[in-house]
Amino acid sequence: MRAAMTRIRFKGAAVAAASVAMAVVLTACGGDGGSEDSEGKTNEPSTSSDSRESEAPGPEAEDENQVLSTIKGKDGVEVIVSSAERESGGFVTVKGRVKNGSEQIWAAAGWQGLEQELVNNGASMAGATLVDQAGKKRYLILRDTDGRCLCTKFEAVQPDGEAPFFAQFPAPPQATTEVDFQIPTMPTATIKISG
Repeated sequence: MRAAMTRIRFKGAAVAAASVAMAVVLTACGGDGGSEDSEGKTNEPSTSSDSRESEAPGPEAEDENQVLSTIKGKDGVEVIVSSAERESGGFVTVKGRVKNGSEQIWAAAGWQGLEQELVNNGASMAGATLVDQAGKKRYLILRDTDGRCLCTKFEAVQPDGEAPFFAQFPAPPQATTEVDFQIPTMPTATIKISG
């Protein structure tokens, strides 16, 4: 009886070992040529950076030639809006550039608005808004889960220098094609939404 039980245990262990070996072979042979990690994600070189700044869209070369609006502020600061595009994710991205025509370094003073996340948004345009006059609704800049605005954080712009900017807002209804773009300390500009 003991010998029979030992043979049954031995056969069970052999079947288990063969199953594990077969699973390893099948895993090693499968796939589409790329290696996969334990979660099934393909390990290929990533073209995106871990930096938050690089994840955010910047002005593209083709957009820079367009001018939807020019906003002239005090002390020679000028905002050139080159595009306001409706994106498929339900938001609008406004892009352009800021020119510092003053004789001193410019750092977006007052543009961050009156918010509590000033530490996260510092020298940014976090206080900008879009206003849908027809729909009587104001859209604030989108924030990530840490309260950082989905907008440009400016470095100090030297006299006669310029810097690109972007800002993302919730999209107004599809029928709304024009909105007022407002930046604290600057005059309001009406811009056309494309897309």
